[in-house]
Amino acid sequence: MYISEFAITDHQSIAEARRNLSTLVREAESGKAVQLTRRGEPVAVLISCRAFERLAASHRSFDEAYREFADSARLTELELDPDELFGDLRNDVPGRDVSL
Repeated sequence: MYISEFAITDHQSIAEARRNLSTLVREAESGKAVQLTRRGEPVAVLISCRAFERLAASHRSFDEAYREFADSARLTELELDPDELFGDLRNDVPGRDVSL
C-alpha cells in the first residue's frame, strides 16, 4: 500500500503503537510511514510533519493540474481540434424514454 510517494514500511496495532510510540515517531521522522490498525483494519498512518506539510501543500485542483500539464506539453502549439478528434465518438441517437 502506498500513501502518495510514501511506502508503508510497518504495520502496528494501536496497542503495539502505544508501547513503541517513541520508536515509531523516530521512524516517521526518518521518512518511513507506519500504518496503525485496529482489529487488523487500517485506521491511520503515522508520517513526519515534514511529509504531511508536503502532502497538504501539494493539493491542486484538477483545473490547476491540467493547466500545468497543458503548458508543459505545449498543447496550444499542437493546434488540436477536439471536434475533429472526438466528433465521431459519441452516438447522436437519443436514449430510451424513461418515466420517473
